[in-house]
Amino acid sequence: MWDRTIDISSVREIRTKTTAYLGVGAIAKIADIAAELRKRGIDRVLVMCGRGSYRSTGAWDHVERAFAASRITFALYDKVTPNPTVDSVDEAVALGRSFGAQAVVAIGGGSPIDAGKSAAILLEYTDKNARDLYELKFAPERAVPIVAVNLTHGTGTEVDRFAVVSIPEKEFKPAIAYDCIYPLYAIDDPALMTGLSPDQTRFVSIDAVNHVLEACTSKAASPYTILLAQETVRLVARYLPLALANPKDLRARYFLLYASMIAGICFDNGLLHFTHALEHPLSAMKPELAHGLGLAMIVPAVVREIYPAVSDVLASVLAPIVGPVKGVPEEAAEVARKLESWLFSVGVTKKLKDEGFTEEKIGRLVHLTRRTPSLDGLLSLAPVASDDAAVARIYRTSLAPLA
Repeated sequence: MWDRTIDISSVREIRTKTTAYLGVGAIAKIADIAAELRKRGIDRVLVMCGRGSYRSTGAWDHVERAFAASRITFALYDKVTPNPTVDSVDEAVALGRSFGAQAVVAIGGGSPIDAGKSAAILLEYTDKNARDLYELKFAPERAVPIVAVNLTHGTGTEVDRFAVVSIPEKEFKPAIAYDCIYPLYAIDDPALMTGLSPDQTRFVSIDAVNHVLEACTSKAASPYTILLAQETVRLVARYLPLALANPKDLRARYFLLYASMIAGICFDNGLLHFTHALEHPLSAMKPELAHGLGLAMIVPAVVREIYPAVSDVLASVLAPIVGPVKGVPEEAAEVARKLESWLFSVGVTKKLKDEGFTEEKIGRLVHLTRRTPSLDGLLSLAPVASDDAAVARIYRTSLAPLA
């Protein structure tokens, strides 16, 4: 295939609504980005990241040097956790406001970048807080500029307009989507991702697969989202096993990262439905649950539910994972089992019961899909009925391996 001939060390500029730099060594582009920020009159930035990966990957060394060279000062907020909360965002925003931050540089995976996008809005709307934002009490049209230095190959958030932050006291994990939070620049450097653990590698890659399975089958799907979905699944099916076998394999990391990027573009266009709408209550109730694992546990049941309505699309998109199938509604259960078998083959064998979700919790989960702001919008995009019975059926089917 053509991907074998690509020079992964040739950094390419990928233009979407974000300008992204893709390739081994792309982190060096932060110097040019910092210089551009300075030309725009920006000399004070809020940096948002998790507790350690921004340093352990080596990304921070480049960022700090770039700031110094362009005479940019910064306030560092390094307390973003997986499944970030509104309280964490508000804490970072308070730091940014007191510092006079004019832009946000987010370094990390989906959690720091999503939290950074949220902060960028609230630095413009000084009379609002993160609960206002995630309870959809206002619709922002402005945000300070965002630079995303991506450290995982799964979310695609570095090139899209989405962000997710939890409201813990309500067990809500809403999503927002606003044009003002497209990052101005993004860096996608696979050399920053060779330290991902095997589970992180699995879960983030499965997140990318879920993005496209939803975006190519939603009511907003198009030939474009189907094309991006086909390529994403092909690349993940080929390169995820290679990255698991050799975490330092830069070619494998490059194409998993590229797959994640185009998956982000895919769902920025085709949007999402069942799998993300049903996963968000899982990790809202259990914040330590990895998002990608939550998705992996329920996606076979989602495919079984929707396959009869979109069998021709899913037969084509899933072919690298499930093999050749006819693309007829009657094979829904077979395709779902083959998808689950593939997940098991790459080391993701858990189901909902393994994570403490039982039959008794299904009612609460269904309730959260209805009460959490934004999730009703996702469910309305599903290609089949998304009533409470369908949602409960997907959760129930996901408690244990498919029969």
